Amino acid sequence: MKKALPMSFGPARLSTLALSAALITGCMTYDPYSGEERVSRSTSGAIIGAVGGAAIGAISNDSDRGMGALVGAAAGGAAGGGIGYYMDRQEAQLRNRLEGTGVRVQRNGDQINLIMPGDITFDSNEASVRGDFVDVLGSVALVLEEFSKTAIRIEGHTDSTGSDAYNQQLSERRATAVRDILLREGIQISRTSVHGYGESQPIASNDTPSGRQANRRVTLNLIPLTAN
Repeated sequence: MKKALPMSFGPARLSTLALSAALITGCMTYDPYSGEERVSRSTSGAIIGAVGGAAIGAISNDSDRGMGALVGAAAGGAAGGGIGYYMDRQEAQLRNRLEGTGVRVQRNGDQINLIMPGDITFDSNEASVRGDFVDVLGSVALVLEEFSKTAIRIEGHTDSTGSDAYNQQLSERRATAVRDILLREGIQISRTSVHGYGESQPIASNDTPSGRQANRRVTLNLIPLTAN
């Protein structure tokens, strides 16, 4: 028969301990768009991990359910908040360095996407990175070098102008050109992968100039390798 929690350690106290552990492992982060603090993704993950850890810790420690729950909450909170906190810090630095450059920083769970429009990265039908964008990639490399537990997936995309074969080749060459600059800046090649998608993944209509411009892009998808 499962043992019930004693009255001295009921659901209310369990939640309090879990929340305390979450507050220790989580934090607030600055939102550059609103100018206000918000609950970071690491804090949300820490709260979820802490609640689960507290329950497991309380059940597994018959002699002192309070201590068991606190230890379990702290461990669960750390597991839930570690990757999120690591990516929070990386995202904040990237937003700071890339402000005003035209590069969009997009957060998707524990993944960060850097969307680099074609009009600021390459001249028309060219696969060499524009000279005025090289310094921007240098700034990105500085952050990527600091946050070395991140894999870098580099993707090239084109609009539908031209043949499928030409666009496929152009997208691959552009993605490779971006990687070459990152490697020159000290990023390890083992962290990177290059993918060209040609015109197959549009994010806007190719029937308008603005849509075609949006579709011409290179993206860096930053994926955590492990919790830090």
